[in-house]
Amino acid sequence: MDSRQLTAESVPLFQEGIGLLLSRWSVLQLAVQNEWGGRDSCRKAELLFSDVFSFFNNSKEPLCIDDLENILEESLLSLNTMAEDGGIISSLDWFKAC
Repeated sequence: MDSRQLTAESVPLFQEGIGLLLSRWSVLQLAVQNEWGGRDSCRKAELLFSDVFSFFNNSKEPLCIDDLENILEESLLSLNTMAEDGGIISSLDWFKAC
């Protein structure tokens, strides 16, 4: 088993952590609440959750923070918004702490 692969017991905890971090990211929450990405804005946020989880749990390559930054940026672009106030960098710091 890959040392990065989560155990069955840790998966729900890690998913909860990702959910908490994303729920506290104000630009993401504003984009979803105001449907800046259209009627499927909520679905786009759910896809971000899935992409972040997959990044950490399913990557065969060494993790690169730039790849995570790209995931976050692409998600915001799909919601027709950008984080110009350092929001992505702050989010990356949250994920580094994981």
